[in-house]
Amino acid sequence: MKAAQMSDSTPRNPGTPLAPDWFEDVQVNRSAAERRTAVVAASRSVKKEYQAAWLLRAIQCIDLTTLAGDDTPGKVRMLCAKARQPLRPDLLEAMGVADIGLTTGAVCVYPTMVPHAVRALEGSGIPVASVATGFPSGLSPLPQRLAEIAYAVDAGAAEIDIVITREHVLLGNWAALYDEIARMRTACGAAHMKAILATGELGTLTNVYRASMVAMQAGADFIKTSTGKEPVNATLPVSLTMLRALRDYGARTGYRIGFKPAGGLRTAKDAMAWLALMKEELGNDWLRPGLFRIGASSLLLDIERQLEHHVTGRYSAASHHALS
Repeated sequence: MKAAQMSDSTPRNPGTPLAPDWFEDVQVNRSAAERRTAVVAASRSVKKEYQAAWLLRAIQCIDLTTLAGDDTPGKVRMLCAKARQPLRPDLLEAMGVADIGLTTGAVCVYPTMVPHAVRALEGSGIPVASVATGFPSGLSPLPQRLAEIAYAVDAGAAEIDIVITREHVLLGNWAALYDEIARMRTACGAAHMKAILATGELGTLTNVYRASMVAMQAGADFIKTSTGKEPVNATLPVSLTMLRALRDYGARTGYRIGFKPAGGLRTAKDAMAWLALMKEELGNDWLRPGLFRIGASSLLLDIERQLEHHVTGRYSAASHHALS
């Protein structure tokens, strides 16, 4: 099957030769990062119809995800139906946006579930993303990880979420990390590659910055915080560090790299905090699915409940919503 196209025309990142001088002297001050993001989380808020508009944008940026051992074709088809129609039509009509063609940014599944997702999303324009490369640990032999990418791409995945070998970061073996990611990027072919850094296992924000820069030099189209399986997943200080890295990379190369926080984003309030951080650090261009994704499985439920409250003044029970 031919992979679907991304949702916009953001130019691919061709990568650069490995350039350690871009990052080896960088030191990230954790306290300063925590202070900066605390301000964003505490004081950047919008209300009423403006909040509703932001939450609709958040939906457009969600990678609606199922990565469970009990995934089945039926479960994937249900997820894809929700991706096609993430909000009830009556809510869209009440907000005056019934004609915007609202969908999620993508559907993310395991490689064996890709064919089922591709069939369920046919004609929708919603890309199928697949985790690969020994997700979540990334500790399979490299040839096996590359073969897993090829399998998912051949099945129709338009986006591949790869995982890195954390050991390379912890030991400062940047050449090994660069070579690994570059080979994965080649295996992805036309499919866009999101590099999962598993930031909760990298030890320091300085390591997060350096790993981000190496991933982009190796050709990553997106950098992603987490697999969602680590003890600590997406946090605002980690995200700030990664955004500063992709901003620095863009200043050097002219290429815009996407960002995907994943793991632990469960509420509409979480979505608003990350949207505010994106807007303040990178500007409005990054508030679209071509450059910003949120990896989530339960976030959409809370956003739908908040939007129903906006329309009706009442909160419904979670069991009244699909995927609850």
